[in-house]
Parts: sequence; structure tokens; C-alpha cells
Amino acid sequence: MVILLSNDDGIFARGLRILYEEIKPMGKIYIVAPDRERSAVSHALSLYRPLRVKEVKKNFFAVDGTPTDCVNLSINGLLPEKPDIVISGINFGPNLGDDITYSGTVSAAMEGCLLGVPSIAFSLATLDLPAYFRPAARVAKRIMEFFIYTGIPRGTFLNINFPNKRRCSYYKGIKFTRQGKRKYGEAIVEKVDPRGRKYYWIGGKDLGYENIPDSDIVTIEKGYISITPIHLDLTNYSLLEEYRKWESRLNRELLLDSDG
Repeated sequence: MVILLSNDDGIFARGLRILYEEIKPMGKIYIVAPDRERSAVSHALSLYRPLRVKEVKKNFFAVDGTPTDCVNLSINGLLPEKPDIVISGINFGPNLGDDITYSGTVSAAMEGCLLGVPSIAFSLATLDLPAYFRPAARVAKRIMEFFIYTGIPRGTFLNINFPNKRRCSYYKGIKFTRQGKRKYGEAIVEKVDPRGRKYYWIGGKDLGYENIPDSDIVTIEKGYISITPIHLDLTNYSLLEEYRKWESRLNRELLLDSDG
């Protein structure tokens, strides 16, 4: 078993190190991760500059790029062999609901999935200390073993979040969930520097979430581990069928009549 381990908190992040310690008996592990924190970079890929790679120690590589860069480089030539599975995390902080669209952690798993490798993103759903990575890593190992055995369908990856619990026995259980919906406050904070120039912070106050049954956010709040299968196909199929009824009209009114 060849495992590619990455993250968005950087190669020296505690969550990455603890997960590596727990899963290293599972097979050959390569760590390819950003050389610094790259949180909230989403699915960014560096196309207009070269990427530098430093081998920190054997099979540990730091990349001056995004999590997506790390996974893409690894699968497409950096590593001497293709991984059997891509693991991203364990992230310090939740990746729930709409937040997954911004997440570098989730995007690393998404890139693995796009490149045809089964992929899982792990996150610890807290921004407070102490952060209990060890119990999350122990359960993450068991989850990995389960899905390596059962398989993950092509075009789908798993987004998994853990409540911040001091012991594995404190988790209430595991639930399969849907993506939830956040509520946000003002997204921009405007301030003035000592020279009188305006500057801005993006990221306003989190006002909570919608109480959607079986959603990832509600499940975490109840103390359960959340496993959400994420599908790469973003097509709204019900709306697609509705819009197809308009094809003849659009062709006639918007295209054929445009010539004059």
C-alpha cells in the first residue's frame, strides 16, 4: 500500500505528524505538503511560476505551492510510484458546509480524486486549544482501512470531520452526512492603519448554521464523526432537465434570430 499524505497547514503541522505516526504501519508513505500554511487557498493550481521542492527527509517533501500543487506534482511525476490512496489532513479547524469550497485540505483530496486516486480529507472541527489530534488519528486509521477494503467510487472523495474529543470513547459514533449550510456575518472588516490608509480583513463573524437534519455541521455539533461523500459532478440534474425544455426556443430566439 502506497499512501500520499498532504495537507494545507504545512509540512510541519502537528495534525499531519500525528496522523503519519498512526498510519505508518499501513504501508509506504510519502508526505508532500506545502512548506507553510496554505489554508483557504481552495483548489488553486500554480500555472505561471515554477514550483520548488525540498526533500526535508526521506520521503518527506516540502513544496512552495498549494495543496493542489502538492498532490498534482506527486501523482504526475515527483514520486517514483503512483499512490494507492491520497490522504489530506488532519486539518486544524473544521471543513463543514459551504466552507469546503474554500478549503485547501478538501481541495487536496479533490485533486487526488480528479486524477483517479481514491482520496479522503480529515479535519478536526475546532479552532480552540487543546486540539486532540491523537484520538482523531487513531479513528482515521480505522476509517482508512475500512474504505481501502470497500473502495470509494470514482468521481467521489470523502470529507471527514472529527469533534474535538480527548478520547476515542468520547465520540458518540460515526454518521454519514450531507453537506450543511453556514450562516455568515459581515464578510469584510474595514480598518485604518497608522498612516490613515484603509485596509481590510476578509472573514466576518460566524453566526451559526442552518439546522439541516443529517448535515455535517449538525452531526459534529451533536458529538458524532461526520463522513460526507463529495461528488465531483456539480451538475444540477433536475434543473438541467427543466432547462432542456427551453432549447428550441433559445436556439430560435437567441441564435437564429441574432443574424438580423
